[in-house]
Amino acid sequence: MASVSVYDMKGREVGKIDLDDSVFGVEINSNLVHMAVVQQLANNRQGTQKAKTRSEVSGGGRKPWRQKGTGHARQGSIRAPQWTGGGVVFAPVPRDYSFKMNRKEKRAALKSALTDKVANEKLIVLDKLELDEYKTKKMIEVLDNLNVEGKSLIVMDEVDSKVVKSAGNIPTVQTSLVSTLNVYDVVNNGTLIVTKDAVMKIQEVYA
Repeated sequence: MASVSVYDMKGREVGKIDLDDSVFGVEINSNLVHMAVVQQLANNRQGTQKAKTRSEVSGGGRKPWRQKGTGHARQGSIRAPQWTGGGVVFAPVPRDYSFKMNRKEKRAALKSALTDKVANEKLIVLDKLELDEYKTKKMIEVLDNLNVEGKSLIVMDEVDSKVVKSAGNIPTVQTSLVSTLNVYDVVNNGTLIVTKDAVMKIQEVYA
């Protein structure tokens, strides 16, 4: 069972917490992590791209000239793909890019992503994260105290509007709840900042 330090908002170590190996110490399955990321990105695609084929472009109902004797190559329609204003060959049409993953696969992928953060010392546990006002500067101070650089994901056990709004103006910081935690957000952010209560809730849900 891995043990990590718990910090306060000033960056001081205030204790230790044991992490459940069934969540934060599993065998990393990179294939499942990749599949989960691809699935989330695919499911977010609108799939509304559309272009017209030669059968959908208006005009071109008659041959532009007779078949033989003009010196030109034979043509059947001015809306064929080789003509300006013609249809598109194999034109994209609206489609659904989404695909499904089993629930067990999703859980295993998330556990692998969390384990990777622990293994690479990219998991920071806070005893609590509470701000007394809506202030981006306050959130920046907390991140500086924790020596956080680059993209980071803050995971909370319940909604705190002051934390969410204070972090909202920082382009490299993203907030999430345990209930909305997903593989893509964990992988896409370098540092994972989790409150102590959120850690307990994650272990309760996924252990």
